[in-house]
Order: sequence, then structure tokens, then C-alpha cells
Amino acid sequence: MSEGIQIRLDLDRHNFKLCCDLVLPDRGITILFGPSGSGKTTLLRCVAGLESTFKGRIAIGQDVWHDSEQKQISPVWQRPIGYVFQEASLFEHLSVQQNLNFGLKRSQSKHPLEHSIELLGIGALLERQPDSLSGGERQRVAIARALATDPRLVLLDEPMAALDEARRQDIMPWLERLRDELHTPMLYVTHSSQEAARLGDHMVLLENGKVTHSGAMADVFSHIDDQDTGAILTARVVSKELPWQLAELAFDDNTIWTADNNLTINQTVRLRIAARDVSVSIREPLHTSIQNQIAGRIIAIKNDRHPSHALVIIGCGKTQLYARTTRKAVHTLGLSVEQKVWAQIKSVELLV
Repeated sequence: MSEGIQIRLDLDRHNFKLCCDLVLPDRGITILFGPSGSGKTTLLRCVAGLESTFKGRIAIGQDVWHDSEQKQISPVWQRPIGYVFQEASLFEHLSVQQNLNFGLKRSQSKHPLEHSIELLGIGALLERQPDSLSGGERQRVAIARALATDPRLVLLDEPMAALDEARRQDIMPWLERLRDELHTPMLYVTHSSQEAARLGDHMVLLENGKVTHSGAMADVFSHIDDQDTGAILTARVVSKELPWQLAELAFDDNTIWTADNNLTINQTVRLRIAARDVSVSIREPLHTSIQNQIAGRIIAIKNDRHPSHALVIIGCGKTQLYARTTRKAVHTLGLSVEQKVWAQIKSVELLV
């Protein structure tokens, strides 16, 4: 039975120390999230074997890649990984097909390459030269090349950092498809909360070389200390109002309405509800333009980034919603833990 991805390391440099002890899922996308200098890329390099002077252990299941106590360290070329960098780093003098063929040197069959070409939709690009590709197409080719080795683990170091917003939106659905259809686990470095919310299944928050939180995306995302603090939840499409272009989504025992972006009945979707888009009412709101109103109870009232604000955590069934409000509003409304309230949701982001 698999024991997941084990990462225990202690790397000490003169101006930086990275220390973590993690067991991560062996399927889906694990997001490594944090500000610049927090240790995200260094952690990835340790897993890849590009950094080997640390104390600790790296293993996938029973396969040990690094164990400093046993003096067992596999070189980079022996580790079954696929590595995708910020820049695609394609060989400019070779065609797309010839670039992809490099991956076959470490694979026993062509099936992984054929599968990655299909998953990433690059079949029509095979005869093209890299300089004729868009930034998003280049990265899709780079990811396919990494998958061609049939790796046990894929490492992605901010693969969309060099792309503009339009190209990021182009490549995002392909990464979602990899997450949903590929059995290979992925470690994905980013400092974009939007990428994290849309792609991640699991999340690790890093700060100054230390892990502050690690767990399922829905549990950890609310700990991000930025404007996008909020809830990630999974819902199912249960009905549609075609005249108004709206879709009704069910989660737990609640429903919520959002814009219908060609959704289908019974489709499962991921939503993000930002704390800044939720207000709190102590009475059931009536005669308001805000359609999404969910009853719940206050679980906690926490300090926000500025002393003038508070983060109100509302339990709605098994789901927690977050509302960013002023301390004055908390006092004026008399908000307290266990109090019944209504979360008024002004905006819902459909992550699809």
C-alpha cells in the first residue's frame, strides 16, 4: 500500500533555513504556496535531487530517493520525475515532435508520450518549430515532454509565471484535465491564489522556510493572508434558469446561484467565495438584491490583517464561509460565537 510522498528535510544556509516534515497525497495536485523567498522552489529542487546537501528523507511509497541517515541518495537522472520550469526551455532547432522524443529515452514505451499529447491537445503542433508557438502552446509542449518519461512524480515550478493573463486562461483547462485524468501526483509551485484555488487538491503554505499549514485545499485556503482569503467548495449543478442564464448549485444542504457558463445538470464544479464578498446579517435578509443567502452559525471571530477588521467564520452545514467585516460592525451587530446569522454572498467565482 502506498504511503504517499514523504518529504522530511532540513537545509541550512548562511542566510536561509528550510525545514519541513510532510506526507503528501500520491494523486492530484499539491500546491506549494507562499511569498517569494519562502522556500517553495528550494523544496522542489530537493525533491528533484538538484539540492542534495540537506539532512532528511525523500520517498514515494517504498521508493527512497534520499535518506541522509542511511547515506542513500539517488542522483537526479535515476529519479523518475518530470520537471517543468517557468520557461518552456524547448530546443529551438528541433520540431515539437523532436523535442518530445527526448522524453522517450527514459521511457519503456511510447504510450506515455501518446497519452500526454492527447491530454494536452498538442497533436496539431507536432511538426511546428518552437519559435512559431505561443507562450501557452510552448508550456503545453514542455509539460508533455515531462510526462513522456512516464514519471512517478511531476514537479511544476510556476509554469505560468512567464505568461500573460490571456495565455494563463488558455492553459488552465489543460492543467485541470491533467489533474482529473492523470494518476501521476504533481507538486505545483505558485504564489497565485487564483491558480491555487482552481487547480489544487492539497495545499502546503510556506513562510520563511517553514510549513505553516498543510492539508486539503478547502481546509487550508482560508489561511492565505491576502485579499483572496475565503472558501473553496465543491458543488453539483441541480437546476438552471435559462431565461436568466443562471445555474443552481447544491453543496451540503444548501444551494447557491451563479452565472450559467454552459454548465450541465449533475456536473460537479469548484467554487470560490472570497471573504470580501460575504456580509453578515443577524436577521433573515428580505427585499434585497443579494440572491445568495445562507443560514449558519458563527464558529469564530478572528483578527484580520488590519486591527480595524475582523474575519467572521460561519459554519453552514459541513462548509465554512468567511466574511471580512469591520470591528465596528462586529460590535454594532453584537456578533458572537454560536450566534445564528445569515451569510449574504454578493459574488461567487466559478473555477471552471
